[in-house]
Amino acid sequence: MKKEQLENFDKFAQDYKEILDKSLELGGETGEYFSQYKANYIARRLTSDFSGKILDYGCGIGILSEVLVKHFPQARIDGFDVSVASIGQVPDYLKKNGQFTSDMSLLANDYDAVIIANVLHHIEAHQRSTVISALHKLIKSTGKIIIFEHNPLNPVTCKIVRESPLDKGVVLLPSAETLSYLTDAGFSNNQLTYIVFFPKFLSAFRWLEPFLSWLPLGAQYVAVGHC
Repeated sequence: MKKEQLENFDKFAQDYKEILDKSLELGGETGEYFSQYKANYIARRLTSDFSGKILDYGCGIGILSEVLVKHFPQARIDGFDVSVASIGQVPDYLKKNGQFTSDMSLLANDYDAVIIANVLHHIEAHQRSTVISALHKLIKSTGKIIIFEHNPLNPVTCKIVRESPLDKGVVLLPSAETLSYLTDAGFSNNQLTYIVFFPKFLSAFRWLEPFLSWLPLGAQYVAVGHC
């Protein structure tokens, strides 16, 4: 992450939810909706009674972690973020039940799943492969990595990212690039899914989304790799 991006996340930590919701107004939804969407997707990738360890890498102030705790009450949820100010905003109840830190050395090395939700585009291009390889070492041999990213082929996504103060100066990753990092890090059986096709005013059609997962026009995509 570039220095100015880190400074922005530290600066925005206090009002992150409000800034995020403002950025998403074009699609008619809030950050809470997308966190629920991601958690539902993750739940489909894990067992219904999952009780292992999950790492929310790039957890920010813990928005996704809060939803994951509700989906997986028997699991341990840890979080990592380079923004110390953001970690400071993580709710205390999450910190009491998991490790939330800006120090990678404090993380476990036996995670069942590592989640990277719309974080990779904030990491400088020359560091991305190193980060994915480092995370591979933290995952159990039976575990997986789940990466959510903004789709640069979706014009609405590009407009939202371009106008969001949280994404100032970022360049979005094509899905092929994200998949290449998984392959290079040693993940196998890598899978790609496109998600989030309909804004709120077309929500009546959202039941169609599982049938469109092959279509590279979703607002986001998910890359899943297995150890």
